[in-house]
Amino acid sequence: MTSKIKSFDELKSVQERLKAGRDPKKPCITVCVGTGCLAYGTRKLVDNFREELLKRNLAGKIDFRTSGCHGFCERGPMVVISPEKIFYQRVGLADAGEIIDKTVLTGEIIDRLLYVDPQTGEKYVHEDDVPFYKKQTRLVFGQNSKVDPESMDDYLAIGGYSALGKALTGMKPEEIIREVIRANLRGRGGGGFPAGWKWDETRKASGEPKYIICNADEGDPGAYMDRSLLEGNPHLVLEGMIIGAYAIGSSEGYIYVRNEYPLAVKNINIAIRQAREAGLLGKNIMGSGFSFDLKINRGGGAFVCGESSALFASLEGRAGEPRAKYIHATHKGLYDKPTNLNNVETWANVPFIITRGADWYAGIGTEGSKGTKIFSLVGKINNTGLVEVPMGTTLRKIVFEIGGGIPGGKKFKAIQTGGPSGGCIPEAHIDLPVDFDELTKIGSMMGSGGMIVMDENNCMVDVAKYFTNFLVNESCGKCVPCREGIRRMRDILVDIADGKGREGDVELLQKMAQGIIDGALCALGNSAPNPVMSTIRYFRDEYEAHIKEKRCPAGVCRALITYSIDPEKCTGCTLCAKVCPTKAAAGVKKKVHTIDPAKCTKCGACRESCKFDSIIVR
Repeated sequence: MTSKIKSFDELKSVQERLKAGRDPKKPCITVCVGTGCLAYGTRKLVDNFREELLKRNLAGKIDFRTSGCHGFCERGPMVVISPEKIFYQRVGLADAGEIIDKTVLTGEIIDRLLYVDPQTGEKYVHEDDVPFYKKQTRLVFGQNSKVDPESMDDYLAIGGYSALGKALTGMKPEEIIREVIRANLRGRGGGGFPAGWKWDETRKASGEPKYIICNADEGDPGAYMDRSLLEGNPHLVLEGMIIGAYAIGSSEGYIYVRNEYPLAVKNINIAIRQAREAGLLGKNIMGSGFSFDLKINRGGGAFVCGESSALFASLEGRAGEPRAKYIHATHKGLYDKPTNLNNVETWANVPFIITRGADWYAGIGTEGSKGTKIFSLVGKINNTGLVEVPMGTTLRKIVFEIGGGIPGGKKFKAIQTGGPSGGCIPEAHIDLPVDFDELTKIGSMMGSGGMIVMDENNCMVDVAKYFTNFLVNESCGKCVPCREGIRRMRDILVDIADGKGREGDVELLQKMAQGIIDGALCALGNSAPNPVMSTIRYFRDEYEAHIKEKRCPAGVCRALITYSIDPEKCTGCTLCAKVCPTKAAAGVKKKVHTIDPAKCTKCGACRESCKFDSIIVR
């Protein structure tokens, strides 16, 4: 454990010592222990590696490290063998000994553990050559694979807390704020407000104490960027927050994190304790005279508490409800004191800006959106995971070059960005450069960075219904436009999906949406109609088919579809009959089967089980 660091010079000495004690040529096995890989059984795999190393008397001769999420969650468990950076994916519990004997000790490549590109069939040996990684710019997230999230020494060995040392000893608070303003770091939590200007307003505001808050209440379906950063590299987030506190003049801070993120909570608590013990958090940080400390607050899983004023209310022990936006948090936030709130990814960018400079940072991205952005890429996509790219990267590159395209050769239909309040973007905009302003122009938003890919089998009415229902359940109910308006929009969408839609429903949805946008109290309500408005804008023909023709073109809405069997494709394998819960599918072995519409519940079990694509849905 690192002893208390009393100066910047002492920090640099510790960093040099730790770096010198690590031989970059020494074999090292790194196993991802992010939540995604843990779900695949990585804990047991880690134990197996340690046991196999002990059996061979190799403990200490070969380094072994657990790390945070590597991002390629579709392919867990993941193992990287350094220094060659040999990349193994979907590693089984029994593979540990073979990896040590063959790859680590003799350099032999285990072919079955290599990544195979789903489009080209090409195999890749080295991590950096895998298209998923090669075509990213892993500025922030790339550090995850270099550190054990429970080891402060790992973070110090790669230069961790250098930015803090530079800020405390070589920069005035106003200089730090000017640097963040020049870098044009925009908040990664949704609104995209320039972080530096927010810092400046908070510093100038009257009232003490001033609070620093990290919003880790990541509630968007499919989004897990912040969770993975907190789990995998908590010290990076802490360093950014401490720098921000010094710049603003804050001595107290909070990390508001979802209670559903137990590993993130565990690792950030470990990091806070380590930073305190090392003199990098608490009183008189690095002998600078500056003091700052942090507390963890666990949120109860309410989506609305991601909104700033609702978050403050929750921290204060009140119901998580928003307040009118004319009251700015920079002047009256937590406990009515000046407060600066940024999300996890925003804080994680700060050390890079301080270390490398605003000009360097502003050289990445677009005119209005600088730096990189981490996205969670999920849905109908071959390469599910977390991707980090420069602002301005096109949707096409993200979906097809990094994401590996759509499974099963299906056609890309849309991508939803910005969480449940975001918009659905059609194929016509696949070459759109992704940044704050361009997404807003076409009726979507950046949000925290969730991306859900949809293919030809997705019904856009059903998609709009799903997100609207989510927002109905997550509305705090404080204001009428949100509480009643979203619910009524959901009811209309349900009617349309059930074949009960009427002429004028689309126009009514549009009118109600505008009323909610104009009248809702907070950003949740203001943006709630986006999924409906965007799907009407780009997929109005699907709404018309549901309403006028009583037909679901994608074959999703049960009330509007029928199941049958194509006699030309059916082989009489009997699988459909075996899985059908109501015995609607029936027939003699090796003879064409049929589906009784009177018994069919349209559950889709037959379609999922059929290996010959013989189930027809109309």
